Amino acid sequence: MSAPTRDKGNTVVLHVAESTAEMPAAAEPYTPPKTVTAEGVRPYPGAPAAPREPSLPRRRIANPQSPWSTAYRRLKRNKMAVFGLMFLFAMFLFSFVGPFFSPYTEGRVNVALIHKPPSASHWLGTDDLGRDVLTRLMQAGRISLLVGIVSMVLSVLVGAILGVLAGYYRGLVDHLIMRAADVLMSIPEIPILIVIGAILSDLKISSEYRIYVVMLLIGFLAWPSLARLVRSQILSLRERPFMLAAEALGLRDRRKLRHLLLNAAPTLIVVATLGVARAILSESVLSFLGLGVVPPTPSWGNMLQAANTLIDFQLRPWLWIPPGVAIFLTVIAINLVGDGLRDALDPRTNR
Repeated sequence: MSAPTRDKGNTVVLHVAESTAEMPAAAEPYTPPKTVTAEGVRPYPGAPAAPREPSLPRRRIANPQSPWSTAYRRLKRNKMAVFGLMFLFAMFLFSFVGPFFSPYTEGRVNVALIHKPPSASHWLGTDDLGRDVLTRLMQAGRISLLVGIVSMVLSVLVGAILGVLAGYYRGLVDHLIMRAADVLMSIPEIPILIVIGAILSDLKISSEYRIYVVMLLIGFLAWPSLARLVRSQILSLRERPFMLAAEALGLRDRRKLRHLLLNAAPTLIVVATLGVARAILSESVLSFLGLGVVPPTPSWGNMLQAANTLIDFQLRPWLWIPPGVAIFLTVIAINLVGDGLRDALDPRTNR
């Protein structure tokens, strides 16, 4: 702005600058630095401290855990299931590692040691051919556990695949699979195994190959109940939001079947664990009747044949008590683990 002037009528005229660039810039106000102390914030050195604002307590955010880690944590808290796992581990060491430390693994016939009671050299005595009962118990455990595990794997594979196909595609596929399962479930399992075992005996199949036939038979006859269980799970999972999203995205059937099978995995694990005990019992029944694993290949079932004679049953209990106790404890341990897995994998339980 320029200096004022007077016109001829003594009127004061102010001349305003046309450009604002001629105006001097206003100076910024001075802000003294603030000092932060333990008592609070001071606006300038020597000033009284202003109290600090109360801070909110920090919350600990829990680390997200996967369903499998949660199930493992629940399983560890189940003492009975942990005991069952420890016993099964010890039984596996006993059956698969123990024979390497025994000097009687060859199983030679020794007439001088027939029906000897337990002693320092033979902890569980000898059998009717002079063979060490403890060594044969280890070898028999190897056969019985393998039969149970292989039969379980076979039944789970067949039952899971057929159950998923029946539950997903429904219609004609579901009808055919379920009617075949109904036919097999309507026939008692043990009589079928006895008849087939008698046929195998007439065919004179060697004991080495007969083990695999027994595995196939037990595994094949166990798939119908598992397939029906998996089918019911798949029918329920088809209506879940993640499957509706998969349908909307247009995913292939192979990927959708994979997701369904993974979500049904907890049920499969529990049923498979209990299926091992069932297969061991089935093999023991067949071998006890002479229709399963036959001598000289040992199994817990054919070792129980010593209880068939009254003399051995009364006077030589070391021949049949050890395999009977082994079957009983192994089946109990497997059932404990199966119950523990069922509680751990069930999201509705809080134990």
